[in-house]
Amino acid sequence: MLVVQKYGGTSVGDLERIKNVARRIAKYRDEGHDVVVVVSAMAGETDRLLKLAYDLVEEPSPRELDMLVATGEQVSSALLAMALNAMGYPAKALLAFQIPIKTDELFGKARIRDIATKRLKEELAKGQVLIVAGFQGITDEGDITTLGRGGSDTTAVAIAAALGADVCEIFTDVDGVYTADPRIVPKARKIAKISYEEMLELASMGAKVLEIRSVEFAKIYRVPVHVRSSFSYEPGTMVVEEDESMEKVLVSGIAYNRNEARISLYGVPDKPGIASRIFGPIAEAGIVVDMIIQTGRPDGKADMTFTVPKTDYKATLKLVNELAPEIGIEKIEGDEDIAKVSIVGAGMRAHPGVAAKMFQVLADHGINIHMISTSEIKISCVIDEKYTELAVRALHEAFGLDRAPEEETS
Repeated sequence: MLVVQKYGGTSVGDLERIKNVARRIAKYRDEGHDVVVVVSAMAGETDRLLKLAYDLVEEPSPRELDMLVATGEQVSSALLAMALNAMGYPAKALLAFQIPIKTDELFGKARIRDIATKRLKEELAKGQVLIVAGFQGITDEGDITTLGRGGSDTTAVAIAAALGADVCEIFTDVDGVYTADPRIVPKARKIAKISYEEMLELASMGAKVLEIRSVEFAKIYRVPVHVRSSFSYEPGTMVVEEDESMEKVLVSGIAYNRNEARISLYGVPDKPGIASRIFGPIAEAGIVVDMIIQTGRPDGKADMTFTVPKTDYKATLKLVNELAPEIGIEKIEGDEDIAKVSIVGAGMRAHPGVAAKMFQVLADHGINIHMISTSEIKISCVIDEKYTELAVRALHEAFGLDRAPEEETS
């Protein structure tokens, strides 16, 4: 069996933990499995490198910043390979350019375009354990790129897809995907099995267990993903294709995201092409717009509100202020003190009244809703940030997520 594993920063946070990971990998080899391992930088290392850059200059070059922060994974991959070799298990560390893992040129948020498998397959055939530096890639011009926060998850799933691996195991400091953040909801339960679609929604809504692009890869290429703890051998959560049992569960999980900011544009000319002129430059800047609401007015103008990641708030505000005179926007307002709370579940497709129940629960707790977004299996509400934890706990209880589903208790 070919297994791709990913170990996060806390899993390789110090030398003793690296030895622990090496012992776990050795167990897989003893069982006869081929293993490709993707590692993150040691815990805190990426932040340390970023601090060095921003302490030095106010706005580091994105290209040089990627060159700097990519070194964190080079350290952890080399150390883990050393540990395995010392134990008698042939291992080789590989950086993105040595494979290569090709990406576009969007430094800091690069997207994987292609992974060459020739060298990976040749090394596996020699009996090597391959330790791949996660989070990084290389452009056609040979420049180092990084995939953004959580990018090692994406590296792992993409390699699993390219190699046709039997499973991709994401080892982290939590033991699976929970119905809500256990730090906020003590009664949150670990989910044994969740669909790609549900996990994709949870990841996009703020659940931090898996990076969203890794789930996209898993869904497209049907890679079974096992989220589990690197500190125990207990099974975690399987992320797989949807089956009938999943549709019986009305709501699978509650997610929240405090990394949200809202921008409101008032008096926008209500005519064709205006939305494109506003959101085109935002997209070109690599900024992801989430929720958008437009309301028409009797005077032939419209009011428009949208959300962006809080980290992109200032850059977005600057862009729209530059566009305002050209387009004829009357007024611009922004708000960083918001959060998005979402409920996700495959069972929503066949059960009416879920949205109404969510809105009533929030109203009963005095929580005002600023924006609403829905899909087949997700409902999201933008609320004041100060009510985030209250909203998550209230919704978790209201939808019965503190109780095990019937199929698990029978």
